[in-house]
Amino acid sequence: MPEHVPPAHDREHDPAPRQHGPAARLHGPAARQDGPAHPEPVIRVVDLVRDYPRPRTSLVRPAPVVHALRGVSLEVKHGERFGIVGESGCGKSTLLRIVAALDRATSGHVFVEGTDITNLPERRLRPLRENLQLVFQDPMSSLDPRMRVRDIIAEPLVVQGHPASGQRVRELLEAVGLSADAGDRYPHQFSGGQRQRISIARALAPRPRILIADEPVSALDVSVRAQVLNLISDLVDDLDLTLVFVSHDLSVVKHVCDRVAVMNAGQIVETGYTADVYAAPQHPYTQRLVSAIPTLQRALSGATTSDLLANGDPA
Repeated sequence: MPEHVPPAHDREHDPAPRQHGPAARLHGPAARQDGPAHPEPVIRVVDLVRDYPRPRTSLVRPAPVVHALRGVSLEVKHGERFGIVGESGCGKSTLLRIVAALDRATSGHVFVEGTDITNLPERRLRPLRENLQLVFQDPMSSLDPRMRVRDIIAEPLVVQGHPASGQRVRELLEAVGLSADAGDRYPHQFSGGQRQRISIARALAPRPRILIADEPVSALDVSVRAQVLNLISDLVDDLDLTLVFVSHDLSVVKHVCDRVAVMNAGQIVETGYTADVYAAPQHPYTQRLVSAIPTLQRALSGATTSDLLANGDPA
């Protein structure tokens, strides 16, 4: 875990976003400054439900239904680092896909920057695609292996009708810690951590105001996770982004996010400031998750995360 990423409670009093390093150049005269005022949440989810019908297995019984989301509601403020944490299968990725309009809710509403996007037609979602960008879990599967890196990074600009200049691509590569000649290569020629940096550069290309990261370091080696986390943290600060960060790793969320929502079985069971939730979890499920955070003492004793969740071992 990166030691120089300050905990969320230490960042709350930071007077202004930092403007240093290569990422500062991404602002420039062409940087997006046309966002709305922020009297209301940037993202607001209201009683969201998502059901997936499964194939029928009987002529007399109705088709079974998977309840991925069961009445989820949350708010994310401008400039906030909002974490969503929970075990695999709890509905985290489904929630993100609906917020990004990659999936449709069964019922409920999603507001992004004040606009109800729940049932908007695809043609009216274009501004959302520009202002809200995603970084996916597995960079190798999210990058087209047939395209050169420079074309991958420029693709969102082309889709949105913006000029895809070589200078912009070089700035983005530099901002994520890659050399300019990396644009001439293909994704398979990079390591996992470097491919995730390319994914981040692509997400930043259209100058979004909201960045959604769906378990961006879970597919990476432990040795490079800290580097990618530090990169995301610095870019969010430098570019004044709103971050929604999803992970099953509570330690990661603790160091990256200001507030956190804990999900279990398609529902949010607890929400609060990260430091408060980790110091004094209220819901029994959150208590079990916090108690299961690996420590050196537990590792030496041979206890696994599954053992701790099963036994409710205290922290």
